[in-house]
Amino acid sequence: METSDDKLPRATAERRRTPWWFTVPAVLLALALLFTAAGRFDIVPGWGDVFGEETRDRSGPALLRSIQDLSRYEGAAGSYQIVVDLEKDARFLPDALRGTRTLYVAAGTVGAYVDLGKTGPRDVTVNEERTSAVIRLPRARLGAPALDPERSYAVSKQRGLLDRLGDLFSDNPNDERAVQRLAARRIGEAATESGLTARAERNTAAMLKGLLGSLGFEQVTVTYT
Repeated sequence: METSDDKLPRATAERRRTPWWFTVPAVLLALALLFTAAGRFDIVPGWGDVFGEETRDRSGPALLRSIQDLSRYEGAAGSYQIVVDLEKDARFLPDALRGTRTLYVAAGTVGAYVDLGKTGPRDVTVNEERTSAVIRLPRARLGAPALDPERSYAVSKQRGLLDRLGDLFSDNPNDERAVQRLAARRIGEAATESGLTARAERNTAAMLKGLLGSLGFEQVTVTYT
């Protein structure tokens, strides 16, 4: 016959028994930590290859949208680098609650070209002896800035609490298009101030003089309108 003294240890043991909903996650967490440590510190040889990362390119083929025939001669190209500090604040709210600040290092190139396709028969004058020629060309222009993704990167990005919460429900929480557009505009402005078009005009004139000189022309004059 079981006495009350025997029931007391059994009841105490049942109360001290760990519930299953706590034991199972704890065991899974311990196994995950064990597997991670084994792969990171190479505790078991070859274990890191089991959980190693594998990169697969699942991109589709490129789609041709249009083709354009170009008659531009790119006489010069400049390489630029700029640090963009873009900050967006909200009215009547502190930065810790709403606002972003991105520090971005952008590198890109800008080309300067002369559109030779805009010249016509009236823009080329040749003397009867075919020893002298006068060529009138349009002014050189700057192409669109092209950012280099290999050398452009975000140094830091600070976001307020509301912006962080919004990123959780956004399709692209690390959207940097605004700062990239600003960087491209700043690089274009730097190319305008660096005299890139004047260099392109000089190089284009030198190219045409060398080309026509090889054809027997003794004097070649290139002007820009």
